[in-house]
Amino acid sequence: MSIKLTFLGAAGTVTGSSYLVQTSQARVLVDFGMFQGFGEKEEMNRVPASLDPHKLDAVVLTHAHLDHCGRLPLLAKAGYRGPIITTEPTIPLATLVLRDSAHLQAMDAERYNRKHPDKQPTEPIYSAKDVDDLVGLFKPVNYDQRVEVVPGIRAQFVEAGHMLGSASIQLTVTDGGKTKTIVFSGDIGPKGAPILKDAVGFHQADFVVMESTYGDRDHKPLAETVEEFEGIVKRAVVTKGKLLVPVFAIGRTQLLLYLLAQMFRHRTVPKFPIYLDSPMAIEATKIYWAHMSLFDEEFQALRRERPLTEDLTTLKATPTAQDSMALNDQPGPCLIMAGAGMCTGGRILHHLRHNLGKPEACVLIVGYQGEGSLGRRLVDGEKEVTMFGEKIQVKAHIHTLGGFSAHAGQTDLMDWFGHLAAGHPRVALTHGEDRGRLPLAKLIQERHGIKALLPQLGDSIEL
Repeated sequence: MSIKLTFLGAAGTVTGSSYLVQTSQARVLVDFGMFQGFGEKEEMNRVPASLDPHKLDAVVLTHAHLDHCGRLPLLAKAGYRGPIITTEPTIPLATLVLRDSAHLQAMDAERYNRKHPDKQPTEPIYSAKDVDDLVGLFKPVNYDQRVEVVPGIRAQFVEAGHMLGSASIQLTVTDGGKTKTIVFSGDIGPKGAPILKDAVGFHQADFVVMESTYGDRDHKPLAETVEEFEGIVKRAVVTKGKLLVPVFAIGRTQLLLYLLAQMFRHRTVPKFPIYLDSPMAIEATKIYWAHMSLFDEEFQALRRERPLTEDLTTLKATPTAQDSMALNDQPGPCLIMAGAGMCTGGRILHHLRHNLGKPEACVLIVGYQGEGSLGRRLVDGEKEVTMFGEKIQVKAHIHTLGGFSAHAGQTDLMDWFGHLAAGHPRVALTHGEDRGRLPLAKLIQERHGIKALLPQLGDSIEL
């Protein structure tokens, strides 16, 4: 049997990342992420018929974002008890993400069943117990360490610069006397981003599975984005406005806290109230601070000067629902960071419901917004949205700060691939809508003479 690679997610979309590597001796899954969005995407969050968890030997995980780890509890629910190999910081972060996912699913199901007693009851796709069963399967690995995943397949994890613990993974696969190397980019971070070290990448591969989220463009330079962010904050302080920031609890939250701490340290603005209105973001921030040794040199220099927490004396965590509701009466200026990052659920929805109709309010979109999400509709300029069955006129100012993206833009993607291109590997572009991966495929063809594959969900390739 030849080495076979099957695309079980993130094929033509940016969520649901999952790839199955098969040999005559083993089956290894790379990521098992949740599809995010509305409609049919929700129906895709299951174990595919082509994947038998009982025949799966191991899982390797690139990082802890939900679109890469969100379906893992379904494996435990189906009886999988093999190892899940990932970097040490990814383990507490993924545990946090998955427990939050199970909690939100339970709440959504209870709310739906209560409001629709005449319809077939809905159930979460997995429970907190399924997550607990999964957690014991995690096996930590250090960056740059080579480990045996299963006989015939070895893995090396290197820094991807996307979030704490994120990695690109090189699998060295031997079967029938033949050896092939497959590189999975995971999500690649932009060069020079605050806090995290830059992506490292690899220099040799026979096959590359590469993300293409922003394969069509570069982000605004970070310095310009920081300047714009500071300008928005300054205006809000002067006008006593309320700033709402839909954030991903892991990564973007800590970046914004870092920037606000610097603004306060340098007295760019006087200190004002900041509310971290997300239990998961509160816990994720603790995990980040516990792994400061992995951060870049600029962060280490500021830390040596004095702890950043000393600049964030006006930061208040609001862990309970009562704390969150009390923010409705909180006057500006203040900044509220709440999940979910794509406005698909969580506390941010309630803050938007109370503030989108107010012209003095401001919404800062600081992350990718998936198709069909409320965040995408706001970014696209819709003047009326429906929330909780109520039509709301959008009068608040909507700002999109693309330069804060945790994903590499086109130039950085091409630089990352450039180290591999000399060996003329086959490459498949995933984790991107066509508007991202088609231009990137064209550029790879023009620059390196390599025709990139654009797999669809369920496609298989033999190496």
